[in-house]
Amino acid sequence: MSNPDLVIRGGTVADGHGGELFEADVAITGGRISEVGKVSAKGAEEIDARGKLVTPGFVDVHTHYDGQVTWSQDITPSSQNGVTTAIMGNCGVGFAPCKPADHTRLIQLMEGVEDIPEPVLSAGIPWAWESFPDYMDWLGKRDFDIDVGAQLPHAALRVYVMGERGARRDPSTPEDNAAMARLAGEAVRAGALGFSTSRTLNHRTSTGDFTPTLKAGEDELTAIAGAMHRQGRSVLQFVLDLSTIHEDLPMMLRVADSTKCPISFSITQNDRSPNRWRQTLDEINAAAQRGLSITAQIAARPVGLLLGLELSRNPFQTHPSYKAIAHLPLQQRLARLHQPEIRKAILSETATATDDPLFFRPNYDKMFLLGDPPDYEQPPENALGPQARRQGRQPEELAYEAMLSDEGRGMLYVPFLNYSDGNLDATREMLLDPQSVPGLSDGGAHCGIICDASFPTYLLTHWTRDRTRGEKLSIPFVVAAQSRKTALSVGLTDRGLIAPGYKADVNVIDYDRLHLHPPKVHYDLPVGGRRLLQDVDGYEATIVSGVVTRRQGEATGRRPGKLVRGAQGVQ
Repeated sequence: MSNPDLVIRGGTVADGHGGELFEADVAITGGRISEVGKVSAKGAEEIDARGKLVTPGFVDVHTHYDGQVTWSQDITPSSQNGVTTAIMGNCGVGFAPCKPADHTRLIQLMEGVEDIPEPVLSAGIPWAWESFPDYMDWLGKRDFDIDVGAQLPHAALRVYVMGERGARRDPSTPEDNAAMARLAGEAVRAGALGFSTSRTLNHRTSTGDFTPTLKAGEDELTAIAGAMHRQGRSVLQFVLDLSTIHEDLPMMLRVADSTKCPISFSITQNDRSPNRWRQTLDEINAAAQRGLSITAQIAARPVGLLLGLELSRNPFQTHPSYKAIAHLPLQQRLARLHQPEIRKAILSETATATDDPLFFRPNYDKMFLLGDPPDYEQPPENALGPQARRQGRQPEELAYEAMLSDEGRGMLYVPFLNYSDGNLDATREMLLDPQSVPGLSDGGAHCGIICDASFPTYLLTHWTRDRTRGEKLSIPFVVAAQSRKTALSVGLTDRGLIAPGYKADVNVIDYDRLHLHPPKVHYDLPVGGRRLLQDVDGYEATIVSGVVTRRQGEATGRRPGKLVRGAQGVQ
């Protein structure tokens, strides 16, 4: 027998099953794990993992790299956070199928829903396809630093079939449904892992129009989901509004029941109804007991907005005196904001109403300085409102000064989901639910307002080691949830475990040193586009299909990652 290609020596293994940690060598041959235990053979390459944590590569089931995969081979920031497989095409938005006349429409939808700037998408996407199979064939020729899987986006499909009627949310006809079903079946044959749709008012185009899928009928969804699942295992991923969940969730459960298609959707804690998540989990657990395959995607921490002068939004953006200078480049704007008369004018004004779904009238009792290291579970007394009251000042002053710090790059943190109680106890309960998986990182999206692609790292740092304001979670539980459980939820049974025969996607982690830095703005997208990124320390090595893609936090330049076509099993 030939020697292994790679041996990871003496690591502390969390194998993805959720059982106790154990010390072992891991041998990799031909892109697969060949042995776990005491490996006597010497590898062509070896990694000393003594004192390090060895885990399966993480599987992130909720990303938006649909554009980025067409212009970049490095799927950052997910690949910097131990992710070795990312699933894109969530929330019903994406870029295939698409007729040439609708390129701008789909770009505006992605810009509005996911805050990826239009100039970046227009410059970066080559549009070398029209149909979804063409898109998959084009991506199938590319190499990446991780594997990527795609879902068929409902908005793109609806507009492709129905044109303007689809965009303005007209009901579909039986003929429309048949056409969408036929194309959906083709998508699964081409390798789509699922189908995604959105029913939330928060998802709008950059021009303010609601997503085309907002009120799609049960007949339309049933036709599409049924056609896809008949062609092969396919997941229906969706996003719902709390205000209509009492109508929409039963409907989606009926679609799942009639088509036998697995479903996956997001559950968060919302301030308007802070205990509704419990009822929702009870409903899906009852559905699971009836035999439905159903998964709840849970955010690892608050879904939080980052506000600042360099970012998409800030607390003063609707103040008339700020709006008058908002168009200026950062340095010029900064000079104006330092002028006493400008400061006085802005602070004397109040926020006005806007239809921007991600602009919340400032609540300074839920606005924080994130800090270094960033703290996503701060006590309520740390908020700017309580701080200002203790100092006898107005909270607007503290916010203004914070944004001017660091040469105008200071950021404010507003947790707007999963933080109704001022802690993450509800999130812990959600993560522990048997039907849940970690999700909602939105890697590749929300470039100027949210920076949550670090969720997989946060699960390890905060939940197993650093949390002080409540109970923690175990390393084996977190690793299994972010690797094996997520993989199974999208039909990828070939990964997420460190065991012989499984795909050799592995992380070697210096657990004690694992650390997230504060988010910073980078201008590294096409045409100098902006995005928020978080540096991370502690990943000694990330391995994809047996190839080391990152070593001590730096890319090796090797790109063994491929497009995943359809559900995968152990060979």
